[in-house]
Amino acid sequence: MPARTWLSLAITAALWGASYMFIKVALDGDLSEGFIICARTLMGAAVLMPLAIRSGAIPLLWQRKGYAFALAATQVIVPFALITYGENHVPSSLAGILVATAPLFIVLLAIKVDPEERSSGWALVGVLLGMLGVVLLFGVDLSGDAETLVGGLMIVGSGLCYAIAVLIAKRGFTGVPPVGVVVSNLTISAVFWLPFALATLPTRSPGAEAILSMLALGVGGTGLAFLLFYTSIAEIGPARASIVSYVAPAFSVVYGVTLLNEDLTAGTVGGLALILAGSWLAASGRLPGWISRSEPSRSTAPAPARAR
Repeated sequence: MPARTWLSLAITAALWGASYMFIKVALDGDLSEGFIICARTLMGAAVLMPLAIRSGAIPLLWQRKGYAFALAATQVIVPFALITYGENHVPSSLAGILVATAPLFIVLLAIKVDPEERSSGWALVGVLLGMLGVVLLFGVDLSGDAETLVGGLMIVGSGLCYAIAVLIAKRGFTGVPPVGVVVSNLTISAVFWLPFALATLPTRSPGAEAILSMLALGVGGTGLAFLLFYTSIAEIGPARASIVSYVAPAFSVVYGVTLLNEDLTAGTVGGLALILAGSWLAASGRLPGWISRSEPSRSTAPAPARAR
């Protein structure tokens, strides 16, 4: 992938990694789950709506109403709920890590629904290696009470939703400007969650930390991050774009440990190492150059051609 695409994925990962921290701060600020979801999607849609109108995406989206509702449900409405409610019982750093199950679900779903996204060779090894890291984290850091386990499973469920969503996006939104797809998702989701938000309005003014967290979550972690993500899907395909789910956990751990004083365990470190190694293999489909150059059997053989 070109350097520009790597940079876009890195920014997306940094923003999504921070989202779990912002959600945790908002929850601690006595904001309800429904209010948080509605507010972040509403802000994200408001920021990007002028760009969507200018791109001419609105008529194209109207022609794809069925796909638009399906994508909003799997990309925002359901997974945002699973993550936000799950974070009542799971630290923000581990929440970010558990969402990394999305690429594995893509591989499993692709076996039946999208042969073009099937992984093989080192790419498949990378996906499995990354998921081994997720399993390690689940076993070591989420093996406490039942509420913690349920919270973890809810967040893993969001990974399944994201996997379904990227496959829907590929099938139903070819030729639609990415900013239009994002605005459609966020607008539909904001309308869906509005009654829940109105029913659970804060009884007192939130603190400055909660307000700033909501602003950062809505504008950065929702609007800008989703725009970059869908742009990446259009450029490199859903499987490779979803590698951002492997990189975001590193950011979520750094934010959670340094800014929220969450625990950093040996399981967290080991799991992250496996996930980051898996992200390289899954994205590139090959071993790092310094390893392949050290293999004697390949030192004199020409490198095989690889489709791009």
